Parts: sequence; C-alpha cells; structure tokens
Amino acid sequence: MLQRYSVHLILALSGGLLVYLADQEYLSLYTMSVLMFMGVNVILSASLNLVNGYMGEFSCGHAGFMCVGAYVSSLLGVWLFAKDKVFGAALLNPEYALYAFPFVILAGGIAAALAGLLVAVPSYKTRGDYLAIITIAVNYIIISAIENIGAIGGSRGFMGMKRLVNSMEDIIELPWMPIWVFIFTVFSIWLIRRYVSSTFGKGVSAICQDEVAAEIMSVNTNKMKTITFMLSAGLAGIAGGLFAYILGYVNPGSFNIMKSTEVLVMVYLGGMGSLTGSILSAVLFTFMLEGFRFIIPLVNDFAHQVHLIPDSYDISPVWRWVLIPLLLIILMQFRPEGIMGNRELKDIFPRLKKFYRFK
Repeated sequence: MLQRYSVHLILALSGGLLVYLADQEYLSLYTMSVLMFMGVNVILSASLNLVNGYMGEFSCGHAGFMCVGAYVSSLLGVWLFAKDKVFGAALLNPEYALYAFPFVILAGGIAAALAGLLVAVPSYKTRGDYLAIITIAVNYIIISAIENIGAIGGSRGFMGMKRLVNSMEDIIELPWMPIWVFIFTVFSIWLIRRYVSSTFGKGVSAICQDEVAAEIMSVNTNKMKTITFMLSAGLAGIAGGLFAYILGYVNPGSFNIMKSTEVLVMVYLGGMGSLTGSILSAVLFTFMLEGFRFIIPLVNDFAHQVHLIPDSYDISPVWRWVLIPLLLIILMQFRPEGIMGNRELKDIFPRLKKFYRFK
C-alpha cells in the first residue's frame, strides 16, 4: 500500500514544502519566479514531445497555442474579476476569483486545443517538413491576428492579471501562483502519462513507427492525430495562461518563433518520446537560461580587466542564444538521442516500476 501511494506522498510533501518556503519568504521572489517558469517549461516540453516524440510528427509553432491560452485566460479572468479600462467593472465579485481560477486557466487550454485543429486537419495529408511549415504559419497567423486587435492592446500587450492574483491572496493569504503552477504541472504530466500508456494511446506510437501499417491494423490515424494535436495544443494553452498570470502582462511578441525554438530545444535536449527527458531538459534549460543571465556580466568584467574587449563594449545577453544552440549542436553530435533517448526513469532503474505502476 505504501509503495502504491509513494509518488502521491512525495508530490504532496514537495508541494507542501514549496508552499511553506514561499509563504515564510525563505525563497525570494526571483527564486519563486524561476521555479514557476520551470513548471511552465515542463508543461511546454512534455506537451510538444507528445507530437514530435511520441507521434513522430514535426511541429515548430507550439508558442502560437501558448499565445492563445495566455490571451484567453487573461481576458476571461480580467473580464470576470478585475476592473479594467477595456471591460470596465468586474462582472463577478473578486471574492470568487480563487475558486474560478482553475476554470479560467482550463478555458485558455480549451481555446488553444480548438486552435490546434488548424494544425491537426492539415496533418492528415502532410508530414515532415511540410507540416513544420504549416505549424510555423499558424504561429505567425495567431500572433499577427492578436497584434491587429486594438481592443485588447494589439502589439502593446494586455495587463491587469496581477489584480486577479492579488484578489486570490486577499481571500486566503497564500502564494497562490506557485501553488497553481505546481498543480497544473503535475496534472499535465499525469495526463500525458496516462494518455500514452493507455490502449487508445498506443495508436500514437503506431503512427510514429509506420502510419500506413497503423491504418492497415485498423488504427484511425486521422482521429488519433486530431486528439493528440488538440491535447498537445491544449496543454500549451494551459502553460500560456500560467505564464501570463506569473508575469501579470502578456504581449504577442513573447510567443514568436524564438519561443517555439526554446520548446524545440527542450524536447530534443531531453530525448524524443521520453516524458522523463522532457522534465529533466525543461529543468536544465531553465537553469541554463538563468545561469547565462549571471555568467555574461562576469565574462564582461573579466574581459574588461584583461583588455580583451574595449571598456565601452559589453557582450550582450543575446549571446546566450548563440551559446545554447551551440550546446545543442554539440549534443546532437555526441548524443543525438538526447539525455534520455526514448527511455523513462524506470527503464534505467527497473526497481522504480513498483512505486508508480498504474493499477
């Protein structure tokens, strides 16, 4: 019995410890922000791996669905519970914000899942590079459409979500955003794990191996693609909603092709078709991004001291986007399958199977 519920116990203790440390201010706001962005990246990496890894398709516009979820969740939350110059007075009492927040985030996920049909339907007859081009086009379509809707801020972006977060903390004084990020991250991993491990989800792996053979073996490939693309896009929308409420501001420029590239880097760094790899790579990638934020100023100071560069010149933080892809190139040269390949943690440590086997 203890083995069966050991994972649940570990997750509960981890969540409780996170809430305690945040509530007692043992963790700084910066540290909490990094941990929350780490959770968002885990959702993004795992959800894209569902399409690119498990199903063997090639999607490059994941940030577009993240953008849909971010805007729908933000607009809905502000419209219902926060006074805003766009919508005017709040439609509902802000005291209900805490209880409605998960539904606001899920609404963004549902909207993103519906947007996923823009990719799912063309995937019936296109694969590989052609599908990648379609996903990039969808990413640009979504961003361009939002940039040209002046009522919601257009290219200036949209804000007001912090008022909703403050309303939740006024009801019960707890760090609610870390709590919700933790809950939705665990939920997303659980959902993907259950999906790919189910009898129905085995059709995803069949499509990856050979789509024609899967059709011959009575797998409804169009249906599988539709559900998988919508699930992947929906989870990206959930990540987008959380991202918007963490920052308190959302801008369409935050979800361009560079953001999609970030998610691709995480997927290929962790390993195609590995949920464990997606989690590890998201954690590692987040630390790398934040690490370069501190390393580059140190490099500037050292370079100035030894006169490698003029005192009037500084190495830009943008150089981290030269170094990180360079690391990915090195990884592809020496370990093209990524950190985990297509293996899970239980494949490396078989004794772990008994602790989280589905009953």
